[in-house]
Amino acid sequence: MPINCPTFVRPWPRSADHHVASVTHVSTTRLRLVSDDAHGAVVHLGSSAPVVETEAQLRTLLGGLSGVDAVGVEARAAKLATRSLKKETKRAAIDLAISMVDLTTLEGADTPGRVASLCAKARHPDFGVAHVPSVAAVCVYPDLVGVAKKELRSSSVKVAAVATAFPSGRASLKVKLLDVREAVAAGADEIDMVIDRGAFLSGRLGQVFDEIVAVKEACGEAHLKVILEVGELGTYDHVRRASWIAMLAGADFTKTSTGKVTKSASLASVLVMLEAARDFAEGTGVVVGVKAAGGIRTTKEALRYLVLVNETVGSTWLSPNYFRFGASSLLTDLLMQRRTQHGAGYVRPDAIGVD
Repeated sequence: MPINCPTFVRPWPRSADHHVASVTHVSTTRLRLVSDDAHGAVVHLGSSAPVVETEAQLRTLLGGLSGVDAVGVEARAAKLATRSLKKETKRAAIDLAISMVDLTTLEGADTPGRVASLCAKARHPDFGVAHVPSVAAVCVYPDLVGVAKKELRSSSVKVAAVATAFPSGRASLKVKLLDVREAVAAGADEIDMVIDRGAFLSGRLGQVFDEIVAVKEACGEAHLKVILEVGELGTYDHVRRASWIAMLAGADFTKTSTGKVTKSASLASVLVMLEAARDFAEGTGVVVGVKAAGGIRTTKEALRYLVLVNETVGSTWLSPNYFRFGASSLLTDLLMQRRTQHGAGYVRPDAIGVD
């Protein structure tokens, strides 16, 4: 089956070489959250992603991937989860996590008023408290993109929209592309699409690839996040293969989950996705972000993910440009812990404002 795939050559956003961490050994050095660390392999400018023109080529590329040691991945993720952060590093990490949040409302009962309120919180997460960063984006259904765009005008906060028959991904390609185009026309800066897990699990890998390529084209200037729904893929090998399909097809981010199934993001699944992004960057020079979504509710959990990012791919990914949290309740806990870290003592959730 032919696959209509252009050459995706996306230069790195900086002018110098970048460093990608190795996970051969778990680092025992002090965590450096915002620094140009020089450990690990160097990714040079000028590389490009391979051109995929046929499903046979796609299968050959995927066939070259090593299998995932499930026990090893889970053990490494568990070991990294035991890392503790010193006070100043923890304060910086909490602010970084806030800046990485995609503040999300994806309910059937969503209203323009609720979205407007969410946008106000996105711009000023802890109103009246100085130096709290804005979140990365507000994520809504396509019909509410216009509301969010108006509320977020002249701010740094992006408008993200779920599309392509979210959350199931079960619709014709024509319907999926219409969904994307309407969201982009309404002003979406980012599109969160879902892959057809049924097609993937049935072995129709070319179909999955083709759909991502078509959606990427429909996005125009909008960035594309590809939701794998890791809880439905079954194995870490499937998570790695789906990540590579998304990256080869032009994804700007891979994303764990819709948040609509019981099993969402986990440290182990995100580790597999980060390793895939690292290997892709080392081989192609193309940096693809990762978004952890679904079930991340506490500051402790968020900081574990930041440790995972730091130790797996390095400081380049410690930015909202390359790592995000898809969350609703997480922001409230981050703000509570931020106040506590800055000497406010225990803070009740209602003092922050529940999302």
